Amino acid sequence: MLFNSFGFLGFFAAVAILYYLAPHRWRWVLLLIASYYFYSAFDLKYLLLLGFSTLAAYGGALWIGRGGGKAALTIGVLVQLSVLFVFKYFDFFAGAIEDAMLSFNVVSEAIALPRLKLLLPAGLSFYVFSAISYQVDVHRGTVPAESHLGKLAVYIAFFPKLLAGPIERAGTFLGQLNTPVAFSAAGVTAGLQLMAWGLFKKVVIADRLAAFVDAGFTNPAFQSPVTVLIAVYFYAFQIYCDFSGYSDIAIGAALVLGFRLMENFKRAYLARSVPEFWNSRWHISLARWFRDYLYIPLGGNRVAKWRQYINVMIVFLVSGLWHGANWTFIIWGGLNGLYQIIHGLLSAPRRIFTRMPAWLSTFLAIFITFHAVALAWVFFRATSVKSAWAVLTKIYGAIPQLPTLVKGYTFSGEFYLSIGLIVFLMTVEIFDERKPVSQRLLAMPRAVRWAFYYAVIFAILVIGVWNTKGFVYMSF
Repeated sequence: MLFNSFGFLGFFAAVAILYYLAPHRWRWVLLLIASYYFYSAFDLKYLLLLGFSTLAAYGGALWIGRGGGKAALTIGVLVQLSVLFVFKYFDFFAGAIEDAMLSFNVVSEAIALPRLKLLLPAGLSFYVFSAISYQVDVHRGTVPAESHLGKLAVYIAFFPKLLAGPIERAGTFLGQLNTPVAFSAAGVTAGLQLMAWGLFKKVVIADRLAAFVDAGFTNPAFQSPVTVLIAVYFYAFQIYCDFSGYSDIAIGAALVLGFRLMENFKRAYLARSVPEFWNSRWHISLARWFRDYLYIPLGGNRVAKWRQYINVMIVFLVSGLWHGANWTFIIWGGLNGLYQIIHGLLSAPRRIFTRMPAWLSTFLAIFITFHAVALAWVFFRATSVKSAWAVLTKIYGAIPQLPTLVKGYTFSGEFYLSIGLIVFLMTVEIFDERKPVSQRLLAMPRAVRWAFYYAVIFAILVIGVWNTKGFVYMSF
């Protein structure tokens, strides 16, 4: 049951109505049933894994809370990671071990280790990370062990965030779950507005760009350099609108039900540096998860500079592997880690920007950051390192001829519509950066405000691309 489907919209409307009709003491039951039904719509067998992860987190946290100490925490975390390893990484590491043994002459001829060939359950990485952070927080004493299994199950399986986050902290969520919520017209309206904007980004922009991206990344060596270049630029906006659109829908749906989930995106392509992009604008909940549960335990920035850079690289390599069991994701993570290190090392040369007019230095910083991120996205999107390299070499080899190639290229109406939508998106984000668009709309006359709402809804229903593409991050 995808967010970008009429089935989900009907399901959510029914849940929201029942939620406010039900007494507070039974709402957790409704949310649990709704969340498990939502997840079972993908594959009924997924519920077994979700239930196992929940029971393991529940038992592990109680053990930790009763004095189990580091041993209980270690076992609890390893149980969760073992689920990830079996379903996501076993086959990848089996292949890597085979290659390493052959490369280092451990064996004289290629060997074949067993493969599990398991399908990756939707949202596995997200709810496993939620289960891990909950147990770590119990060990740190920042949240008590939850004695109510049902409520903990709601935290882990809450359907708006289940498949692709935000990775909410247990203390924040459980506190809201235990607090009675009265119907708020303002809260419901704000939530519906956010859901509509998320749907717009997904079905009107992201899924329209997908056709251009697929064309450029399919056999790139045999595509026109312009087709490949368009695919690279459009993929940067496809994945942004796809993932931030999911987050908007998730946060908006939760808000309709009276829950405030953490902000996950913040006008990412207005970042002026790669550290800013990752620390405070893109997938914020995951960045904070790695900061709190990996980077700081490694020593963070409280160590020597060289060690801090190693910590940064470890975090980004692990982040790459978290996204997928493929060398492309590891390279993507490594590139972003390298960007962070280079940014730290070039603090003196970067002072040249202070001598420029403010508008020019801002533009150049955003321009450079965007292209650095877009370059790394090539490895994120490509199905193999060879394919990613083909994309980059195709573009690089054609740079001298690009003006001529662009002039002779036939651009479709869909292309110009896509460019217009990207310009519209960035215009909204630039205005939103200075003052939230929601506040701007409230200050406008009612007729103008509702005209904007109807225009967005019209675009979603009429030019939206429905039910053709799942959300990118569901596969992680």
